[in-house]
Amino acid sequence: MTSNLFARVWKHRNGTFDGFTKTYGCDRLVWFERHVWVTEAIQREKRLKKWRRDWKLKLIEDANPGWDDLAADWYPVNDPDWRPPVED
Repeated sequence: MTSNLFARVWKHRNGTFDGFTKTYGCDRLVWFERHVWVTEAIQREKRLKKWRRDWKLKLIEDANPGWDDLAADWYPVNDPDWRPPVED
C-alpha cells in the first residue's frame, strides 16, 4: 500500500528497496488497485496476502493478460533534469 504509486515504482525499479522485489528483480508494474480510503487499501492488501498463488495470478491475468508493464511510459528517458517525485 502506498499513497504515491509513481514514486514507489521508481524506487523499486532503481533498487532502493531491499527485500523481495530487489532479490528477485521485480521491475514491472503488472497490476494495482486504487482505493479511496487508506483503511480499505490496507484491508484489501491483508486479504490478498492470504490468497493462494494461483488466485493472485488469475487476478493479474484477468486484468493484464500480457503481463504488460503498466508504468512503462511513466518516466522520461534521457531527461537530465528529471527527478523522482518525493513521497508524502
